[in-house]
Amino acid sequence: MRIKHEAFEKNSILLLIGILIVVSIGGLIEIAPLFFLENTIEKVKGMRPYTPLELAGRNVYLREGCYTCHSQMIRSLRDEVERYGHYSLAAESMYDHPFQWGSKRTGPDLARVGNKYSDEWHTQHLINPRALVPESIMPGYPFLAKTPLRLAGMEGHLIANQRVGVPYTDEMVKSAGTDLQAQVDFFSDDYDAFLERYPDANVRDFDGNPEMISELDALIAYLQVLGTFVDFSVYNPEENLR
Repeated sequence: MRIKHEAFEKNSILLLIGILIVVSIGGLIEIAPLFFLENTIEKVKGMRPYTPLELAGRNVYLREGCYTCHSQMIRSLRDEVERYGHYSLAAESMYDHPFQWGSKRTGPDLARVGNKYSDEWHTQHLINPRALVPESIMPGYPFLAKTPLRLAGMEGHLIANQRVGVPYTDEMVKSAGTDLQAQVDFFSDDYDAFLERYPDANVRDFDGNPEMISELDALIAYLQVLGTFVDFSVYNPEENLR
């Protein structure tokens, strides 16, 4: 056996051919079954596209590189499930482009951070993380509270997602600007129409400053919705396989 192995080590061409054969066989075993499936993502009740404000917050999340330290994927391992909650479903990332699963964690996983902490907690934590978690090495983002969110161009963000398969309707695209403002104002004339388009969406002033809609508003709105779409108290994986 050792002699046969030496033949591969001493002959680079033979080694290359061997690698290509092994990778080809492994690739066929993993990829071929996918061609016989209509959909690789299970259908789960409760999933909806992000609201314009949540989508804007997700853009801030990506821009600031939050994904480099915080994954959004809970694996089906006992220690992860006990710490973070139900393991992540593929359906929960079906409207994420790109998805935020991640490959490392410097901080905790955020797949189920929605409604785990109050808006006030998130506000203080993002402004000065060590005020709440003394051992934290996370940088502060106080400028988000002082930076007005760009309201212009939200339609373009929805259109871009619409083109890659997110089911935003033309009405949602047309109402993107008013829906964004309605989500931070209980008394908006567009309140009912907004909730009709985005059922069960959070509606409130997220950063505690009613004078303007800030980037902090958007980021907190995004964080507070993570992991909240699916009701796992009634979730039955067997039903979604039918």
